Amino acid sequence: MMEKVIFFTIIMGFLITVLLSPLFIPFLRRLKFGQSIREEGPKSHLKKTGTPTMGGIMILLSITITTLVMTGKFSEPTVKIYLLLLVTLGFGLLGFLDDFIKVVMKRNLGLTSKQKLLGQIIISVIFYFVLQQNEFSTEIHIPLTDFSFDLGWMYVFFIIFWLVGFSNAVNLTDGLDGLLSGTAAIAFGAFAVLAWNLSQFEISIFSVSVSGAVLGFLVFNAHPAKVFMGDTGSLALGGAIAAIAILTKLEFILIIIGGVFVIETLSVILQVISFKTTGRRIFRMSPLHHHYELVGWSEWRVVVTFWSVGLLCAILGIYIEVWM
Repeated sequence: MMEKVIFFTIIMGFLITVLLSPLFIPFLRRLKFGQSIREEGPKSHLKKTGTPTMGGIMILLSITITTLVMTGKFSEPTVKIYLLLLVTLGFGLLGFLDDFIKVVMKRNLGLTSKQKLLGQIIISVIFYFVLQQNEFSTEIHIPLTDFSFDLGWMYVFFIIFWLVGFSNAVNLTDGLDGLLSGTAAIAFGAFAVLAWNLSQFEISIFSVSVSGAVLGFLVFNAHPAKVFMGDTGSLALGGAIAAIAILTKLEFILIIIGGVFVIETLSVILQVISFKTTGRRIFRMSPLHHHYELVGWSEWRVVVTFWSVGLLCAILGIYIEVWM
C-alpha cells in the first residue's frame, strides 16, 4: 500500500508542476517578472536577463497539494506535516517578498539581510515551540558513533542555525540552469528513503512530493532555462530539507546528503575570509559553480558534475545511516 502511495506521490508532484508551468510562465512574462542578472556575475549570464523568475510558486503549490492529498490517502496529516508546510511556505513567503521587491519594485537587493534573517528566525522559533508542545526530543546524535547529547532549551538555537543556515546554503546553490532543481531532487529523495527506513511515512511522502515537484520544474528549468525558481523556491527548499533532518533526528546526516550545498557555502566563506585577510581570491568567483564556469567549463558540464557529486553524497548518507 505505502509503495503505491510513494509512487503516485512523486508522479502527482511531477505532473502538477509540469501542467502548471505552461500556464504560469506566460503569466509571469506578461507581468514582466523577469530576472535581473548581477553585473558582477559571469558575463555569459547577461543573456538570461528577463527570464521569468518566481517559478518557485509552482513548486510550492505542487508540494502543498500533493502532500495534503497523498498524506490524506495514508492517514490524516500529522503535526510533522503541518510543521514541514509551515517552514516550507514560510520561507517561501520570505523568498517571494524578496523576489517581488527585486523584480516588481526594481530594488535590486530585495529584502535587507536583517529583514530576511528576522523572518527566518521567527519561523524557526515557532517551529521549535510547536515541537516542544509535542514533547519532541532535544537530543542530537553524532553519526558513526554511539554518542549523543541533549541540548535542552538551547535546542532552539540549534534549530535557528540549521534552518537559517541551510535555507541560505541552498539559496547560494541556485545559480545555474537546473543546478538546484537536480541536486534538490536527489537530496530530498535520499531523505525519503531514510524516513521510510525509520517508518516515518508521512515525512517520506512529503520528501517524495518535493522531489516530484522539482523534477517537474526541471523540465522547464534545465539549460536553457525558460523559468527560474527565484528565492521563492530556493529558500523554501532549504528550509524544508533542514526541517526534515530535524524531524527525523538526522540533523548531521544532512551535512553529508546536502554536501553540495555545504561545499557551495564554504566556497563563499573561504573566498570572503581570504580576500579580507590577504586581498587575494581563492576561486575565480564564488559560489564554487561560478569558478568552474570561469575556468572554461560549459554550464551543462558544471551542472551535471554537481548533480553527480550530489548523488554520491546522497548514497554515502544513506549508507552511513542504514548500513553502518
